[in-house]
Amino acid sequence: MDERAAIVPIAPRPSPTSSYWQDPPHLLAEHRTTSGLPGSASIVIIGSGITGASIAYNLLAQHDNSTVLMLEARTACSGASGRNGGHTKSASYRAFMDNVQDQGEEEAAKIVRFEYKCMKAVHAFAREHSLECDSWEGETVDIVYDHGQWVRAQKAISEMKRILGDDDPAAQHKFHDASETEDLFLVGGAQGSVSYEAGSINAYKFVIGVLELALDRGLNFQTNTLVLSIDRSETDRNSWIVKTLRGSIRAERVILATNGYTSNLYPPARGIIVPLRGTVAAMRPGRSLKEGLQSTYSFIYGNGYEYMIFRPAGSTFAGDLVIGGCSTKAPKEGLYEWGTTDDTTTDPEIAQYVRDSAAEYFGPRWGEDHPSGRIRKQWTGIMGYSSQGFPLVGSVPDEPGLWIAASFQGSGMVLCFHTAQALVTMMNGGDDKRFDGWFPRPFRMSENRLKHKFHGRLHEKSPMNFEGHHQL
Repeated sequence: MDERAAIVPIAPRPSPTSSYWQDPPHLLAEHRTTSGLPGSASIVIIGSGITGASIAYNLLAQHDNSTVLMLEARTACSGASGRNGGHTKSASYRAFMDNVQDQGEEEAAKIVRFEYKCMKAVHAFAREHSLECDSWEGETVDIVYDHGQWVRAQKAISEMKRILGDDDPAAQHKFHDASETEDLFLVGGAQGSVSYEAGSINAYKFVIGVLELALDRGLNFQTNTLVLSIDRSETDRNSWIVKTLRGSIRAERVILATNGYTSNLYPPARGIIVPLRGTVAAMRPGRSLKEGLQSTYSFIYGNGYEYMIFRPAGSTFAGDLVIGGCSTKAPKEGLYEWGTTDDTTTDPEIAQYVRDSAAEYFGPRWGEDHPSGRIRKQWTGIMGYSSQGFPLVGSVPDEPGLWIAASFQGSGMVLCFHTAQALVTMMNGGDDKRFDGWFPRPFRMSENRLKHKFHGRLHEKSPMNFEGHHQL
């Protein structure tokens, strides 16, 4: 893993695999607010996914005369937010015991509540602003096949209820034994399952909606504008020079909303934020599932998991299944998918496993494939992971005017939206007291966090021995 983590990420490449969500592309896909780049801006945001879009929206809500420029290497929302699996799901219990051990009960509880409230806020924002993004709220289920994972889930949720309180909505989970799991969720062979609140959304349409709101407030948005470098100005140490293929911009402040690509522009993050290529497929359900599913799913086994949503009524291709994950099923548990930022292709073995996985989980209940074929589209996207399993959010140490919100561990839909609010508050001079009640301290950028090198994804493998805390 050390060798893969040390790879220097390549900038976003042209002609990525075609995402289900981006077909057809929105009218904003190639948007340029002005025909040329401005020579300067108060704030430059690099990246147009859910993080960058939400930061822009929050900055421009202040009405303080700041000029905000957003630069996107490819088309609008062409990175992870436009290439994900459509899940708004926290699964906070999976990391909870480790977080209690490493961060203490108070911070572990704060992380759970942050993820839950962020998930709820995304759907509430979509309702409030009438964003047409197929927002669906309901129940998810984790189908657990591995005994160690099953024991860990029960212990973790018991601890969550003790620490958060039985009535806390973020701690509400229901267990189902193997028989009930098969009856309710149509899959056999499991140890049991856990159901709880979650949702799904077309993140591409959601982000486009947020971008449109930001544009209405004065955002200058420039797509197909690859950033080559960011450097402190030699003539004015209080400003930054953002160099692109179309020219350079002087900025008072620069925000890296670049997730898995971050260390391409900020070398000290190499080995700290490590990209991982994920594979996703959209498929027509088997004929025996024609009446549709009522929950979103995760399928959890000893060394990994898959996740799956169904497309809700009223959406394009309602009833389709979107499934992703599966990288640990590849040789060497998909080690070669770490460190790559190439989303122009898929790995053949992982792609085949993704195509087959849903039918294998549902077995005879899947039935025959749809007459038009199982797969509607398959694609890849680049996520960002950190050594401690948390985002990096805040002012970059020893670099006044440089800010970061990145490394969302493949869970951006329950982290990014509220993280954007936190970052803007920090930029406005908010002190720690403003955050202590809601923003997790482990998420904050610091010099110490740049010392922790990445050695592998956390909270995933089954504990070989389980006596209270997760043991890898």
